[in-house]
Amino acid sequence: MTKNIINRDLKYIWHPCSQMKDYKAFPPLIIKSAEGSHIKLNNGSKIIDATSSWWCKNLGHGHPRLKVALLKQADKFEHVIFAGTTNEVIIELSEKLARMTKTLKKSFYASDGSSAVEAAIKMSLHSRVIEKEYHRTQIMALGNSYHGETGLALSATDINLYRKPYNKTLIPFLFLKNIPYVSSKSDPIWHDCSKHWPRILSQLNANKDNLSAIIIEPIVQGAGGMLIYSKDFLSRLRTWTKENQIHLIADEIMTGFGRTGMPFAFQHADIEPDIMCLAKGLTSGWLPMSAVLTTNEIYNKFYDDFSKGKTFLHSHTHSGNVLAAAVALETMKILEEDDIYNQVNKTEALLYDLMQDVSKKTCRLQNIRNIGAIVAADLILNKKQKGQRYGYKIFQNSIKFGVFMRPLGNTIYWMPPLNTKEKTLLQLKEATIKTINSVFKSWNCSKSLLKHTHEPVV
Repeated sequence: MTKNIINRDLKYIWHPCSQMKDYKAFPPLIIKSAEGSHIKLNNGSKIIDATSSWWCKNLGHGHPRLKVALLKQADKFEHVIFAGTTNEVIIELSEKLARMTKTLKKSFYASDGSSAVEAAIKMSLHSRVIEKEYHRTQIMALGNSYHGETGLALSATDINLYRKPYNKTLIPFLFLKNIPYVSSKSDPIWHDCSKHWPRILSQLNANKDNLSAIIIEPIVQGAGGMLIYSKDFLSRLRTWTKENQIHLIADEIMTGFGRTGMPFAFQHADIEPDIMCLAKGLTSGWLPMSAVLTTNEIYNKFYDDFSKGKTFLHSHTHSGNVLAAAVALETMKILEEDDIYNQVNKTEALLYDLMQDVSKKTCRLQNIRNIGAIVAADLILNKKQKGQRYGYKIFQNSIKFGVFMRPLGNTIYWMPPLNTKEKTLLQLKEATIKTINSVFKSWNCSKSLLKHTHEPVV
C-alpha cells in the first residue's frame, strides 16, 4: 500500500524546493493526519513539527476554532471576485489589521508571501512615477536576504542557491552589507550598533538619490540561516529612510503575528515601516492569503480619476478570498484571547536553554541564537565535512526519532507552533540530541577541535 502511494506520487508530482532524485532513497512522508504540534504518518508514528510546516502553523495543526470559522463561512459563500464587491468578514479583518499599528491603515490583499512582496515593491516604484520622481528606480535589500522566488521577490533575494540560475534575467537590486548580527536580545549590539553604523551609512548615502525603497526581513533573516540582527540597526535605518524620503518595506511574512514575541518584529525597534507584507501566520497556515499594508499617504498617491493613469492595476484571482479571511480573523482573535504573545516571550528562554543542552550533549553546535519562538545553531564541521549535506542527513535521521526538522544548509533550527507545550519542547530536545549523535557517530568531542572549527556562519 505504502509503496503504491509513493510510486504514484513520484510518477506525477514535482515537489517544491526539492531535488527529486533524493526521493528515490528517501521517499516523501505520507501524512495521515495532523493535530497541534504533531504530524501523524501512515505508518502510525507521530512526529513533532519543529518547523511549523514552513513557518506558517503559528497555532498548530487542526485548531478547532479555525475549523469552525472555515466551515461557518463555507456555508455562506466560498469566494466572490473582490474587485467591485465586499463583505463583513474582510472588512472586520481589515479593521483589526489597521488597529495593530499607528500608521498602516490600508490593506491590499494578494495570495501568498511572494505575491505580497511583488505588490509592495510595485507600489513603491509606481508611486515614484506618479510623483514624477523618475530617478528613484532602485530597490535595496539586506545582504543575505530572502523575499521569495517570483521575479521581483527573487531579485530582492541575496542567496545564490535560489537566484543563481536566473541572475541574467533578474532586475539588478542593491544589497546592504555588514549587517550587525546578534545572538540574542542580551547581546550589546542589540541595543547599540554604533561601531558598525559608519560602514552601513556610507553604503546608504552612496545610493540615496536613486532609491525608491529598502526592503527588509525585520530582525530575523529566515532562509539566510535564521540570523538575528540589531534592533538599533533597524531603528537607525528607519530614521535614515525617513530623512531621505525612501520607503521602508517590512517583509513580516515569517515573523508576523508573534514569532519573535511581538505582533510584528519591527516593533522591537519601536518603528513602523511605510509598507508591510504579511502571509503565513495570517491564517495560521490554513489557507494561502497575504496582505500588503500601507499608509494613507501612499494610498492617496494612487487616488484620482481613472483617466489620470494612477490606478494600481495589480490583481490576483483569489485576492481577499473570504474563506481565508474568516480563518485569518479567527486567528487574530485567538492570538489575543489566548495571550499567545506573552506565551512566546516565556518560551524564548526555554528554547535557548534546550538548544544549549543539545550543544553540550553533542558537541556539534556553535553560534546558538534565539529570539521569541525561534532558536538556531550551526553544525560544527571540519574542512572535509564542509560542503557535504549534513543538514540533509539530520533531516533524514530526525524522522526516526520523532521530529520533522528541516535544516537550512548546515544550520539547524526549531520554529515550533507558538502554543507548543513544554512537554513537547523537552521531547524535541531529546530527539535532536539523538538525531545529531546518530549522524556523527565517531565524533571526538575535544575542546581543541571545537576551538579550531568555531567559525561564524556569515
